[in-house]
Amino acid sequence: MSKLKKNFSQLVLPLSVLALLIVINLVKGADYFRITMVNGAFYGNIPNILFGASELVILSIGMTFVTAASRGQDISIGESATITSAIFVQYVLQAGEVTPLTIVVGFLLSCVVGLALGAFNGTLVSVFKVQPMVASLILFTGGRSIAFMIDGKLSPILANDLSNKIGTVIPGIPIQTPIILTFVFIVLVAVVFKTTSLRLYVEAVGVNPNAARLNGINPKKIIFLTFLIMGFCSAVAGFIAVNKAGRHDSVNLLKLIMMDAILAVAIGGNSLSGGKFSITGSIIGAYTIEMLNRTLLRLEIEPAMIKVFKALFIIALMVVASPVVRAFLAKVVDRIRSKGITPSQRKGSVLQDAVISTTNRAGKKGE
Repeated sequence: MSKLKKNFSQLVLPLSVLALLIVINLVKGADYFRITMVNGAFYGNIPNILFGASELVILSIGMTFVTAASRGQDISIGESATITSAIFVQYVLQAGEVTPLTIVVGFLLSCVVGLALGAFNGTLVSVFKVQPMVASLILFTGGRSIAFMIDGKLSPILANDLSNKIGTVIPGIPIQTPIILTFVFIVLVAVVFKTTSLRLYVEAVGVNPNAARLNGINPKKIIFLTFLIMGFCSAVAGFIAVNKAGRHDSVNLLKLIMMDAILAVAIGGNSLSGGKFSITGSIIGAYTIEMLNRTLLRLEIEPAMIKVFKALFIIALMVVASPVVRAFLAKVVDRIRSKGITPSQRKGSVLQDAVISTTNRAGKKGE
């Protein structure tokens, strides 16, 4: 029961922000939750948010693992996704006839490349003790140039029916394909948590790597594993993004998405200094960011000013979530609770403390 209460308390922040954005949108228009059927698929504000946040949700999950274990962040996830998606596109274009097997093989090949990129960052962090942000700065700086060279200095187009269905909808299925793929990925993560001790190992390394080592856990292997997971997440996100776009743009594909991924982890109630984490919180945080972006557009704020309003919102959010404010609010709640205690309850509490103290002294004297 206490564990359930603690998990819920960690989700208070992301759920509160999400609720606030919902209220703002309902004030703007009562039809916010209206969903319509267009060409056999559901469309509306909620489906659009689920669709738009697909890549961010997947990358936020990977970022949560990396942050929890390594106590740092991978800032090259957008560039890694650009490289892996470039590999996918080139394989599909050179395969000639595009079949489901072509898509699957191309996706698996991009995942292998994603794992290799994750292994590169993971080796620098786990073996050579380089700070995660500095280690991933290498790919962040040169990743898009690598993708541009893979593209042949062009912007190749995925002009095939299968890619279009992956990026939009499959006929006969009313839910957009990226939403389904994201849900499948979340289920996969949940199954891994249920069948392995991954969460325990990652949290143990993040809280205290020396203590984890004394308990038989290899911190280097766990940190390396989290970067492999991040590489896989980047490949999946890149696959979804490039099929959504229908073309590969090595310059703008998932550009600066690492900022939103890090923010999603923070909004989810996770500490950016590692340790205990909540994947659920990060997922809610990712959808919250997407809703925030669309809410600012719905409020008819100029595109050039959206980043300013978003920055102000983030500042306010981080101040509210800071340890100083949380400690202050906890003291206020304690004072309110203490004022709500009746004199008889307070007298009973004092009497109980006196009895316990007397019993303890008697026990010590008997020893």
